[in-house]
Amino acid sequence: MTTHPDDILRLTVAPADDGGVCLRLAGELDWESAGDLVEAARAQLTRPPGPRTVHLDCAHLALCDSTGLSALLMVHRDVTAAGGLLRLDNRPAFLDRMLALTGTLDHLTGAAPQAGRLDDDGTDSPR
Repeated sequence: MTTHPDDILRLTVAPADDGGVCLRLAGELDWESAGDLVEAARAQLTRPPGPRTVHLDCAHLALCDSTGLSALLMVHRDVTAAGGLLRLDNRPAFLDRMLALTGTLDHLTGAAPQAGRLDDDGTDSPR
């Protein structure tokens, strides 16, 4: 399999406006990159005093497969265990659709699916 530059998950860490930390995700969150996300989040959680809120900015996320979903669940578990809150910011419609179909949307975001986000055929509807 050939790896293309767009296939790589790029993680950028920055302070969040609310005093937490923001991990910006760009590229594909899949079986090759899921461990990188989990490690990056855990590294932030171990820095004193540890962020109260961990934001995952998904605006430039191109793909999330089942292993990527597993990584999101692991990060949620770790953040919650550390007494923090996980926020999935700027979620693309495909990610909301995956979370809704797998029954993890409310668990990961604390929000029910937004009306009008998915058409009956599973395609994205206008926002």
